Amino acid sequence: MAVTTYQTHYEYELKKLITEHIERRKDDLISSAHIEGFDFPAYRHQVGIIEGLKLALDLCDETDSIVNGRERG
Repeated sequence: MAVTTYQTHYEYELKKLITEHIERRKDDLISSAHIEGFDFPAYRHQVGIIEGLKLALDLCDETDSIVNGRERG
């Protein structure tokens, strides 16, 4: 039971950290656009990082489904 508790807590904390990082990136993106002006390549780079982090969250959920015997997708 301790392993399951650890894994559940690990997954929760990982998702929380990823979500917090996404929010910080979004806030930085908004504030830098107002301060520094619009830099499209930098904007695309930051959006790509945010999308990658969102994909990581989706993969966490998909992995949870696989481990618990549910259908993928």
